[in-house]
Amino acid sequence: MNLNDLKFEDGLITAIAQDCKTGEVLMVAFMNKEALRKTIETKRGYYWSRSRRKLWKKGETSGNEQIVHDILIDCDADAVLLKIEQIGGACHTGYRSCFYRTIDDKIVGEKLFEPEDVYKK
Repeated sequence: MNLNDLKFEDGLITAIAQDCKTGEVLMVAFMNKEALRKTIETKRGYYWSRSRRKLWKKGETSGNEQIVHDILIDCDADAVLLKIEQIGGACHTGYRSCFYRTIDDKIVGEKLFEPEDVYKK
């Protein structure tokens, strides 16, 4: 599939990172064409930060990178699913997955690191 065949809305496409062994959904982010192209080329997770308005490589600061094993496109071509091997935590808050709490705010995920120890300014 050509990247131009994908449906980027306002230049972005939804990207879901899923553990390739367990099936656990680890995070949801956005990619622009450059992020998706770099992910395909390097087999590492690259994303577009909407808040910082820049491209970022998962793990560039924390060391918690993603090794991409496969990339799937959904039926509408408006989302991608990255089957990944996560090194360390996927969530910037220190949890293995960004989906670490219930709707009632009960913590159900595993905390792997303290953010202040990893993201030093």
